[in-house]
Amino acid sequence: MEEQLPNWLKKRADITPARPAIEFEGITYSFKELNHMVEEMAGKLAAKGAERGNTCAILVRNHLDSVVMIHALFYIGVRIVMLNHKLTANELAWQIQDSQASILFSESYFTDTLKGIEREVSTVSVYIKEELVESVCPQVMADFYLEDTATIMYTSGTTGKPKGVMQTFGNHWWSAVGSALNLGLHEKDSWYCAVPIFHISGLSILMRSVIYGMKVVLVEKFDEEEANWHLRENGVTIISVVTSMLNRMLLNLGERNYPSSFRCMLLGGGPAPLSLLERCKEKDIPVFQTYGMTETASQIVTLTPEYSMEKIGSAGKALFPSQIRIEANGKQAKPNEAGEIVVFGPNVTKGYFNRVDATEQAIKAGWLYTGDIGYLDDEGFLYVLDRRSDLIISGGENVYPAEIESVLSAHPAVFEAGVTGVADEKWGQVPLAFVVLTEEVTEQQLLAYCREHLASYKMPREIVFCDHLPRNGANKLLRRKLKKEDGRG
Repeated sequence: MEEQLPNWLKKRADITPARPAIEFEGITYSFKELNHMVEEMAGKLAAKGAERGNTCAILVRNHLDSVVMIHALFYIGVRIVMLNHKLTANELAWQIQDSQASILFSESYFTDTLKGIEREVSTVSVYIKEELVESVCPQVMADFYLEDTATIMYTSGTTGKPKGVMQTFGNHWWSAVGSALNLGLHEKDSWYCAVPIFHISGLSILMRSVIYGMKVVLVEKFDEEEANWHLRENGVTIISVVTSMLNRMLLNLGERNYPSSFRCMLLGGGPAPLSLLERCKEKDIPVFQTYGMTETASQIVTLTPEYSMEKIGSAGKALFPSQIRIEANGKQAKPNEAGEIVVFGPNVTKGYFNRVDATEQAIKAGWLYTGDIGYLDDEGFLYVLDRRSDLIISGGENVYPAEIESVLSAHPAVFEAGVTGVADEKWGQVPLAFVVLTEEVTEQQLLAYCREHLASYKMPREIVFCDHLPRNGANKLLRRKLKKEDGRG
């Protein structure tokens, strides 16, 4: 018999109807009110053909209506493809086709992008939330089956083609449970969500909200002054950030401090500079480094509160339902020996949509081989050395060099291309491209070509022309030597 749990929001609205669920633009809505809005939205979405077993894509901003739409699709048993609105129409069209989504729900804000998608994909029906008027009475899911796929999120692959990570209701459930068993649950908890809800970092906060009965303060865009106000004046107790966000918050905070009620600065998006963590320690800011990914439905390793100061720089230990080990040369690594991070647990994805080969390569006997490099110290605390060997993290966004190389290499004047990350004060890292040409072309022409095919955060800072790219004996590109070849390393 399949494991199931009652529909999370409906159950929460029944247990604690008056408890605050979400605050958006200064207005707070209770779980009862949120449930009512979701039921109304479910009827409108169903009127457009969304029904149990469908796969629907959504292209939305961090907005109250977006949260309502996500829950409404869950209510009618629809798998949701979470689209990153920072991508180009071409990139989004590929994901829609690959996921076999039959319907795309969005908002008028993305009109131009939607027109581009419709030109590329003829098999998807596009609907704007502002135009949803007609309604029917849908059959609402009374229970969620934990093995059912709830969401699909695309993560760029090292071969340049994104893979659709299937996240089940069970993955989301156990992610929330694991986080609560680590951070604890307080009656007055309020989680500030400025990270995008199309990312697992943002969506997981919405899942925790209905499972815990916890208020979420949702904002469309991150602003450090606004974030600090919510932490200092509006009772926010937890916030999810990446390094660039934390940097900006500290600068804005100045000589001020956070109240004792603020209990968790959950820091993800890659290893943080030790100097930043030391600055937080001096101000008694409770920073918890965390390690996770789309494939683990958010965090799978997090530092526990009692070690937040003692183990600065560590991502902690595996959350209660999960396990972690380090493999080096096919064997379990010794303490302090670097190797590949391998994780296991009920929050680990069951695989990549329609990609049996990629699934079999990444998941063996339930263990996910992350491709990331790290080590466990003598006490079993994880230290992440590199988030995938060549991954660039720019403002919290994952940027894969192979994807940029693939675009550049498609230009008729380019023989080959190599991309690496360089330090940037504002974004942490930005891409730097190296190209070998077959005919004359200017840097500006290549950058203009990239803008047609890449999201803005994937754009190279500059393009360096060179005679050759560094390669090893097997002819594999050595990205880490690119800066050295140019005299920058």
